[in-house]
Amino acid sequence: MSSNNESLENYLETIYVLKHRLGNVRSIDIANELNFKKPSVSVAMKNLREKEFITVSSEGYILLTEKGQEIAERIYERHTILSNWLIMLGVDPRIAAEDACRIEHDLSIESFEAIKKHINMNTK
Repeated sequence: MSSNNESLENYLETIYVLKHRLGNVRSIDIANELNFKKPSVSVAMKNLREKEFITVSSEGYILLTEKGQEIAERIYERHTILSNWLIMLGVDPRIAAEDACRIEHDLSIESFEAIKKHINMNTK
């Protein structure tokens, strides 16, 4: 995965998380969450709009399209499962979250499904 796609996936995941936390999401919310400057977020939002991953309402609210929602849910699931798994292995929660963020974009579907299966077998 290219770093550009990884960046877009991170934005989509952030929009997804903020939507659940705040209800409505604006560019400033994303900038604050990621600690990025607003112009950087604006460029990313334009890119996501052009790729049809988001739409922006006349009020400035950012909404995931079906395509964007699918990617955001996939990345969020990977992040959550990988982070929890690393914590179960004894990794500090902050480090686990950082590592999960790096791993979630590059891990193959096959490896992720194997990890998920392993976790489910050991938590029953």
